[in-house]
Amino acid sequence: MKRPLSVSLAALVALTAPLATQAADRDLRVAYDVGDISSMDPHRASSHVDRAIASMVFNGLVRLPAGSANMADIEPDLAESWEQSEDGLTWTFKLRGGVMFQGWDGGEPYEMTAEDVVFSLNKAMDPEQSAYSGEYTGMTIEATDDMTVAITTPEPLSETLMLAKLMNYGAGFIISKQAYEQMGADGFRLHPVGTGPFGFSGYTPQSEVDLVANENYFRGTPKLPGVDILFMPDVSARGIGLRTGELDVIEGSSEQSWVQLMQSYPNVEVEVFGPGSASVLFLNMNKPPLDDLKVRQAIAHAISRDAVVAAIGPATATPLEAPFPGEYLPGGLTNEEVEAEGLTYDFDPEKAKALLAEAGYPDGITLTVVHTELSVMLRPMENVQAQLRQSGINLDLQVVDHSTYHSLIRDDASQIVHYMAWRPNADVFLTRFYDSASDITGGASPDTNFSHYAGVDELIAQARNTVDGAEQAALWKQASEQILRDLPSIPVFQGRSAIAHTTALELGYELEGNLAFFMPVTEVTDIVE
Repeated sequence: MKRPLSVSLAALVALTAPLATQAADRDLRVAYDVGDISSMDPHRASSHVDRAIASMVFNGLVRLPAGSANMADIEPDLAESWEQSEDGLTWTFKLRGGVMFQGWDGGEPYEMTAEDVVFSLNKAMDPEQSAYSGEYTGMTIEATDDMTVAITTPEPLSETLMLAKLMNYGAGFIISKQAYEQMGADGFRLHPVGTGPFGFSGYTPQSEVDLVANENYFRGTPKLPGVDILFMPDVSARGIGLRTGELDVIEGSSEQSWVQLMQSYPNVEVEVFGPGSASVLFLNMNKPPLDDLKVRQAIAHAISRDAVVAAIGPATATPLEAPFPGEYLPGGLTNEEVEAEGLTYDFDPEKAKALLAEAGYPDGITLTVVHTELSVMLRPMENVQAQLRQSGINLDLQVVDHSTYHSLIRDDASQIVHYMAWRPNADVFLTRFYDSASDITGGASPDTNFSHYAGVDELIAQARNTVDGAEQAALWKQASEQILRDLPSIPVFQGRSAIAHTTALELGYELEGNLAFFMPVTEVTDIVE
């Protein structure tokens, strides 16, 4: 839905007069580092671009406001209110009235009801139709009237865990039942229909997705007439497009040099925001010498997080001392809290050597590390490799393509697994990386417990079954503290996302963070030139 820009004679004459800003009345043009989308069905969205599109087309029952990545900020969206039963098992959501689904080829706009919500969440629970079905195991959903939905869980859940399943992330998005049934799964994947500020207009494979303003949006008609999402894997091409005015917003690089380059250009602003992926080294405790705590402590003392961050650039990374950060997730630990508990492992190569000697390795050790070729991960790992060498810890770094890396680390082929990831809440972080059920070889539900660790199973289960939010967060903190004592992993740094945009862009909100690493475009976003 591109609109050619034209300049009239009157407009040219006006250039000699004092300038006044006004809305440009044209589509916002956003370019992402991707070759194509995977799916516009929000329940199958896998990339940040898929999720960026979903955020504009759909809503959840609740939401994190644009610009926030703090789960404490969750607020009503399609639901006006909710309450939990005394036994903690049933959640009743009252829906907002007058919310309209966008129209589509073969379908007119219509008002959302509980029928659409029930259909959407049942679809989200179906592993054949959703990539997030595991989040909803054992739940049942029913419409108690046209504007009320009751959700029953097999065990009581805290509000923190329940609302995370229903927010504008993952499978929490509500879709049009009528559109999905009319188009089928394959059709809906390429023609999404939701209640969000922008509706689907067109898709050109390996080129772009075009969205148009939803005039019936319940928070008001968007200021922008539309949004064009372009697929541009070449970072240089994106930068040129922004500088020449062909693009308004571009996805950036995680390297500080890119941030500094963009900041040097006129009429360009750079936004760097969190949370970004957490970079963690998982130590295989099933294999000597990493089964020895002193060896794991030696590795921790042999790494300077500040040096790793300096190599990446402090604009796009910060040191991470906790298993997952407390700045964004209830139950996480901040670096200051880790230090206050005396659980830091200060950079001390001599202490690292002494610990190795105490463990019976006075001549040092050599560890096999399978690693991805992705530069965003490989460059910091090469820095870690150089640091460890100073303490007699040698890494045999075996670099492979990214898909092979994922296969081999799940086959237990690496003594250290460098993994970068983000998860929406503390329970998911702890369960997937530290619960013995998630052990990659021996777990009941093998996932990403690369360390073969089982030291916090009871705390994870206890927290999951705690309804009181404060008590639950305290248990999660206890689990993080125990992990730092046992050292199945070594946190290294927290990445940050970077985008650049024209100074004519008015976001309409303050961009402090985004859980899916993109810049939200909302009904109040505008181009003013």
